[in-house]
Amino acid sequence: MLEDLNWWIIPVAALIPLVIGFIWYNPKTLGTAWMEAAGMTEEKMQGANMAVIFILSYVFACLIGVALMGMTIHQMGFFSLMNTPELQDVNSETYKDAAMIFSKYGGNFRTFGHGALHGFAATLTFIFPLLATNALFERKSWKYIFINTGYWLISSILMGGVICQFV
Repeated sequence: MLEDLNWWIIPVAALIPLVIGFIWYNPKTLGTAWMEAAGMTEEKMQGANMAVIFILSYVFACLIGVALMGMTIHQMGFFSLMNTPELQDVNSETYKDAAMIFSKYGGNFRTFGHGALHGFAATLTFIFPLLATNALFERKSWKYIFINTGYWLISSILMGGVICQFV
């Protein structure tokens, strides 16, 4: 059951924020507006170690992917029962019952659209409030908040959809 999950999709889905960020924050799209709203200059941009930034961004996106997996795959709660001794014995009635239930309902709500919906909900209820709170204390504008929230909205929708569809 748990071993049937396609864990490889997490590192694949973690590429989504990098690709979206390349497009979203490009000077030809919202990059210039973001730089202005963030108080960023070309000089500050040049002084960064981009390899470290991209590697850490990818690692953080993997962590976000794991969190989205728990939010988009309703059956993840079922796996929390796996430490029950009866469920570790493949010959037990409990294991057989659990396997039957999972085989019957394990695929429910496992679509791109369902995951995208949860990605949207995660942005609305968690990412946006988190970004907005930090930005308000940093005295950043609503323009800054909405540019960054838009980026995470698209990234979370796509990540949630891919994870739900393919995990």
